[in-house]
Amino acid sequence: MFKSIKESQITISELMLPSHSNFSGKIHGGYILNLMDQIAFACASKHSRNYCVTASVNKVDFLNPIDVGELVTLKASVNYTGRTSMVIGVRVESENIQTGNKKHCNSSYFTMVAKDEAGKNVPVPGIILDSEQSIRRFSRSIARQAQAKKRSNSFKASEFKMEDYIEILKDHNAKVEL
Repeated sequence: MFKSIKESQITISELMLPSHSNFSGKIHGGYILNLMDQIAFACASKHSRNYCVTASVNKVDFLNPIDVGELVTLKASVNYTGRTSMVIGVRVESENIQTGNKKHCNSSYFTMVAKDEAGKNVPVPGIILDSEQSIRRFSRSIARQAQAKKRSNSFKASEFKMEDYIEILKDHNAKVEL
């Protein structure tokens, strides 16, 4: 079974309140991550029609700060479907509602896994790739998975060779004392 990406896309907006801010008066990154996880869950659950859990979050870069009083909009859509997992792309934008000025605050990729009532992984519908953008996003997810696997394998304790990295460390803010 295959479903269109549009069927499960979700957009939410929320006004940022002083209770969401950190000590410097900007919106706390943890609060934004919580909203991102919620919308990724909603999008994945809508697509799979099952309860979903977060398996991983790929790279969250906070590009621009969010101020109290701004309207934050989060957009989520399914970028990739595996057998029981989905990659949900989440984009966060903020808007100064007085000036209309908008900022891209961050984008991230949540891998969500569909579960049944017993907590077992269940198959998810595939997605219909109907645009160049959807093919690009799906392909990017495949490439990201391959990179992650390669990265984790090269730094396994059993595979790691300290001598391959010791020279590189000299160019960084670290002191080796063996």
